[in-house]
Amino acid sequence: MSTVEYMGPPPKQRNTKHARIARELRAHPQVWGVVRRPSSLDSASSAARAIRDARLPAYAPAGSFEAVARSVSEGAVTEYRVYARYVGGAESAA
Repeated sequence: MSTVEYMGPPPKQRNTKHARIARELRAHPQVWGVVRRPSSLDSASSAARAIRDARLPAYAPAGSFEAVARSVSEGAVTEYRVYARYVGGAESAA
């Protein structure tokens, strides 16, 4: 039995999850959305920075998305969230 699963070529866009998130945010410009709920504030901050700096092609060009990390406490439960929104960029000026 083979341990390899043959499925065809990989998708052209390597960051498909991020491509979907960016597409949804672009469809609702200027509206904040929660795009991630990591297990720590450090992870949330890192993810927000990656979105702002367009470290992944889905969020290019840099500066076309705003993103922030927040701790949200409800009672004794604290959740870490990444909020992001599309604010436009060089591609919208074309």
